[in-house]
Amino acid sequence: MDFDSAQRLTEILLALAFLQQSLEHLSAARDEQRLFALRIVLSLLLLFGVQSQWATVGLVILSLPILHRFQGPYNGGSDRMGLLILICLCLSHFAPNQSWKDIALGYLALQLVLSYLISGWVKIVNPDWRSGRALSDVFQFSAYPVSENLRSIARQPRLVLAASWAVMLFEIAFPATLLHPVTLIAGLSVAGLFHLANAVLFGLNRFFWVWLAAYPSILWLQHRVFASIQF
Repeated sequence: MDFDSAQRLTEILLALAFLQQSLEHLSAARDEQRLFALRIVLSLLLLFGVQSQWATVGLVILSLPILHRFQGPYNGGSDRMGLLILICLCLSHFAPNQSWKDIALGYLALQLVLSYLISGWVKIVNPDWRSGRALSDVFQFSAYPVSENLRSIARQPRLVLAASWAVMLFEIAFPATLLHPVTLIAGLSVAGLFHLANAVLFGLNRFFWVWLAAYPSILWLQHRVFASIQF
């Protein structure tokens, strides 16, 4: 994937993520409605490629009153990742030359890799994750809207243990997927399905759309860095 394609695809996916998030706020208080109505307009400009570079500037500026309104990224990791993608995307438009543009998009790709690697490391050093207890507690006691049928998974220790280790090992091994386009596509497919499962099972739909928006950057980086390496 070349730079321009990765940049444009990132714009489209991020715009869709922001639209999905913003629609949730249209039934909120009036001041909140105004903020997110403007965000919808800017996201539509970004989605359809109308003055995309200035749409990213507008979205960056708009993020400041939104952060102030909620005293920070109120949805945690998904909002932080969305802001990171937005800033890197904005820099990729306004950087003074192609080298700096590459750095902006490459930094986003690196952060995506680290998001999986660090998440896996934090889990694997935690004895509750290694024993399966942490994941069991997610199903059994979580405040997320897990159905009663899914809560019964907590009573299947072997399944929970296997799932825990599958998640940890995949996240730890994710950086290795960069070594070849096929392994990267496979890795991103598994990661995407993981986020989709979290969206379906726990309602964490923001993570699915936002993390998906970072995938073009790593596809570009893999091609940029590893294309000339023969295996």
